[in-house]
Amino acid sequence: MPRILFVASLHHPDTLLKERASNPTQLFPSSAAQHFYERALTQAGYTLDVFWRNVPSWGSVEGLRQLHYSNRPTLRRALEAGLRRLPPALNPEYRLRNQRLLAHAERFAPDVIWLVGDNTVITPDTLATLKAGGARLIYTCGTSPIVFSQPIERAAARLYDWVLANDYYHGIQWQELGAPRMLCLPVAAIDPDFHAPRAVTPTCDVAFVGTLVPHNLYSERVQALEALSAFELGIWTTHDVPPSLRRFVRGQALGATMLDAVSAGRIALNTHGDFMRYGGNMRLFECAGVGVFQLVDDRPGVREWFTVGEHLAVYSDLQDLREKVAYYLAHPEARQRMAEASRAHALAHHTYTARVRTLQAAGVLPPV
Repeated sequence: MPRILFVASLHHPDTLLKERASNPTQLFPSSAAQHFYERALTQAGYTLDVFWRNVPSWGSVEGLRQLHYSNRPTLRRALEAGLRRLPPALNPEYRLRNQRLLAHAERFAPDVIWLVGDNTVITPDTLATLKAGGARLIYTCGTSPIVFSQPIERAAARLYDWVLANDYYHGIQWQELGAPRMLCLPVAAIDPDFHAPRAVTPTCDVAFVGTLVPHNLYSERVQALEALSAFELGIWTTHDVPPSLRRFVRGQALGATMLDAVSAGRIALNTHGDFMRYGGNMRLFECAGVGVFQLVDDRPGVREWFTVGEHLAVYSDLQDLREKVAYYLAHPEARQRMAEASRAHALAHHTYTARVRTLQAAGVLPPV
């Protein structure tokens, strides 16, 4: 059986530790898309393992803290910014982590290295060594390399056998940096056993789950929510919230709680980050999977993967957004019809099992 080694950062360690209490062999927390790839790839016959690049060489998963974004200046942010300016090859801690990855790969003998984006630790030299050992290198990202990527990620672009980008424009940018092949494939999808309708009675007009800071990356989301302040809003996030929206915050939402949160609104608002001009974020498919009506900012990818007016509704500007919210709140039958059609469409075309089949057919993954 082909062997796949994921190289990723663990952002929600508490979730993983809690879930491992009942499933000790689980690799990823259910709050991460890789958890559902883990299920689909295992069912397809692949053998999997993971290397957590953000676990210190002297520490463990138990010592990690949940990721929390904030606009406030803190000593930790200052220290992290300073470390990022230091070339990874000169960082003794990072050198140890790279050595640990090479040792891990030697033991596991992967056919594929699946490198998840936002890598600040694993150097191009390490990736070149892994490739020289015969491993295929896949890089997956949900963000723009212009906005988010680290220097060591860009320096390794020519080493990636494949870049998987859910935003087509991001994939082109990676090819401009030297990546030989790109596949525009939404990284997210649905798992029918998990992304299912919830027994939740709506408690607000519009529900939003996601990140709202920093402003330069999520200004369009903030503007959309501010434009709807006359409606009953519910906001769930694990990170900080701009002052103008704090009164609408109802708590945090990860994993199953996130599905309950998007189901708590009569309308689920899905505004992409400023850096996603093509579209195709996780919420687009998750809302479809749980059978809730979503109103999405108009992006080319949204129209590629769903039919507007049949599966979901889109808005073009803030005035159109307010009008669409008012209209669909007054027409529950239209919301219900589209929500049901969206779920049926996602079950037919956008499961993680279907994503794995696409990767096999494109030659990204070796056959089982």
